[in-house]
Amino acid sequence: MKNSNGMKATIISIIFAVTLIGGVVALGKYGQSPSGGVGSANNVSIVDGKQIIEIDARGGYWPAKSQAKAGIPTVLRFKTNGTFDCSAFVRIPSMSLSKILPQTGSTDIDLGSAKAGILQGMCGMGMYPFEINFQS
Repeated sequence: MKNSNGMKATIISIIFAVTLIGGVVALGKYGQSPSGGVGSANNVSIVDGKQIIEIDARGGYWPAKSQAKAGIPTVLRFKTNGTFDCSAFVRIPSMSLSKILPQTGSTDIDLGSAKAGILQGMCGMGMYPFEINFQS
């Protein structure tokens, strides 16, 4: 009888582990582009002399990497749509910035005129990073 109970516990543990890993893989796909990549996209525009960088926040940040111009006024715009995970809490350590995003909506963060270099950010738990490469 003890062997049977031990075998059941092992099988339940294996099923739980496989389900947990599958869920992590499925949720990780939210941070990817529709084509499945995580690279850069055309998410930077200039409107009325301001550079706007748009990033979708849900299960991570997309695009995870952006390229922008240094030296011009810049707004970082996060868009959320049913975001209930840790990507709804944005951190940019180099700016001592922490911001809670609404579950659905748009949030602008004024970055000023960024210098050339890489600005790194992440979710509240540090699981989902993003970066913006400001080039001269």
